[in-house]
Amino acid sequence: MAFAFASGPGTARRITESAACAVGLVRARTSAAAKALSVAAACTAALAATGPAHAADIGKVGLGLPLLTSPFWQSYDNYLTVYAKQMGLDVLAPVNSNNDPAQQITDMNNMVNLNAKGIVVGPIDSAAISRALDSAAQKDVKVVAVDVAPTQGKVAMVVRADNHAYGEKACQYIGEHVKSGKVVQIMGDLASVNGRDRSEAFRACLKHYPNLSLLEIPAAWKGDVAASALDSLLTANADVKAIYMQAGGVYLSPTLQTLRRKQLLFPAGDPKHVVIVSNDGIPQEFDAIRKGEIDATVSQPADLYAKYGLYYIKAALEGKTFKPGKTDHDSTIVQLQPGILEDQLPAPLVTKANVDDKNLWGNTVK
Repeated sequence: MAFAFASGPGTARRITESAACAVGLVRARTSAAAKALSVAAACTAALAATGPAHAADIGKVGLGLPLLTSPFWQSYDNYLTVYAKQMGLDVLAPVNSNNDPAQQITDMNNMVNLNAKGIVVGPIDSAAISRALDSAAQKDVKVVAVDVAPTQGKVAMVVRADNHAYGEKACQYIGEHVKSGKVVQIMGDLASVNGRDRSEAFRACLKHYPNLSLLEIPAAWKGDVAASALDSLLTANADVKAIYMQAGGVYLSPTLQTLRRKQLLFPAGDPKHVVIVSNDGIPQEFDAIRKGEIDATVSQPADLYAKYGLYYIKAALEGKTFKPGKTDHDSTIVQLQPGILEDQLPAPLVTKANVDDKNLWGNTVK
């Protein structure tokens, strides 16, 4: 399945039609002026009909961000600007819903009222977003969901990585490096399918390591909640051997600060080191891996989320559709439910062995 942004055959066709129009205009000059104008008008209409849809043709695109307090979403926001320009999209200024599902619904309705023909949004609540999706569908506004899949409502595509794999990769790394003891899972918002997928996968995988016991912190993507709960947990369980953070963008700093305050932050290689695996792939996590403060992270592709979120909204506005199967960008489109497709983008595990890989988006952020 090809996902090229330019169309070679279409270009050739337009060149041929341009030549034909030029010949027609030359011939028309030998006739009445009115005939020449008629030929010119016909050529203009024909070329407009066969050419690719430009920004002015497909309309404005709204951009909905779930929050901007995380370095991950800050990077995603920056990538949106870059790729929108490359694709020639006319985008409205990005709107930050500040992790408020009700505000996100209002923001999406506002984008529709501003005549957005398409919206790329990162849903905060997988169920609540359905109200905004239904409203958009009533006005034939296309929507692409990024990072989080809605449980109800119509979207042209979900652009996301396999979040079950996030939890499994974290669990497997911890299971291979910790022989026994207590493991803490700092969870995301369980109203989000991402939080549920990561939590369920980590929990299920850990059953394969009977010498590891699980302690959980529901932190709803909030760093202060994670820090407070971890502080209390470590007071009662100073023998914790590993921590899985479901979102480094919001949990990394408070987790390290809490461990440091509890005098439990030891570098990798030290017998007292607490093994830590994260999710996101932000530069701060990479620095922490290099310092030995954490051990690994799953690189969630902020750059590809922006690129393919915009790609699919452009495709939807141009009337294109897709089918399940392999793509040409190392991902797989799967059917979540009838009529709902998800492009599952690659999300590699990053450790000290590959943390300096220049292909990782976290190493390209300046």
